[in-house]
Amino acid sequence: MAENNLSYIVNLRESLKPEKRHMPLIQDGAAVIIINEKNQILLQSRVDRDLWGLPGGTQDYKERFEEVAIREVKEETNLDIKEEDLELVTIVSGESRCNTYPNGDEVCNNTVLYSCSKYTGKLQCGDESRKLEFFDTDKLPVNLMDADCINAYLKSIKKK
Repeated sequence: MAENNLSYIVNLRESLKPEKRHMPLIQDGAAVIIINEKNQILLQSRVDRDLWGLPGGTQDYKERFEEVAIREVKEETNLDIKEEDLELVTIVSGESRCNTYPNGDEVCNNTVLYSCSKYTGKLQCGDESRKLEFFDTDKLPVNLMDADCINAYLKSIKKK
């Protein structure tokens, strides 16, 4: 775990000279498509912007991608998932994963995308979530932050 309970990337940015703190960084992380019994997917309305996205986030130092997925789902949704229930969908990277946060931080994410239909716990917003809601895949909100990941998931289930 990073010092001061801050993520590795936050600590890295803080160690840079002030004029370099918003420089583009490459981040690795994981996101999870959580599927309920109605075959709907869970999205979170994010606190930091008016967008809906998947539970997920960046990798901490020495953390495996499965651990990222499990930790981020717990932090953002209060749900518990197990490593053996994660199904690898794909890795999503490139220009579609680049964005600028409201504070000016620029990032390009390499995201290991999982799906999971087995979970326990009571759905509850974490610090990064304004609202959590399951959606039919044909009735997703238009203001999606992770459209590329969701499209990759939908493409993968069509192949099955």
